[in-house]
Amino acid sequence: MKAGIHPNYREVVFLDTSCDFGFVTRSTVATSETIKWKDGKEYPVYKIEISAESHPFYTGKQKIVDTAGRVDKFKKRYAKKPAAGKAAQ
Repeated sequence: MKAGIHPNYREVVFLDTSCDFGFVTRSTVATSETIKWKDGKEYPVYKIEISAESHPFYTGKQKIVDTAGRVDKFKKRYAKKPAAGKAAQ
């Protein structure tokens, strides 16, 4: 590999600012701040607004949809109605 053409690949802390959750991973993202992490080492930090910890889709805090009620509502709405001429006979 040629020297000087590859980005700096290092361990970085991604910090979710909405819920104060962070994780360490390797990345080439450019950062200007550092943070002292739980293991005592100092890492570059990249602040993010949403992560798997704070996003409602990934946290499992979704509202449960009543599918049985929706099916009954559909059947009731589109049920065949008796014809007016045949009912009078």
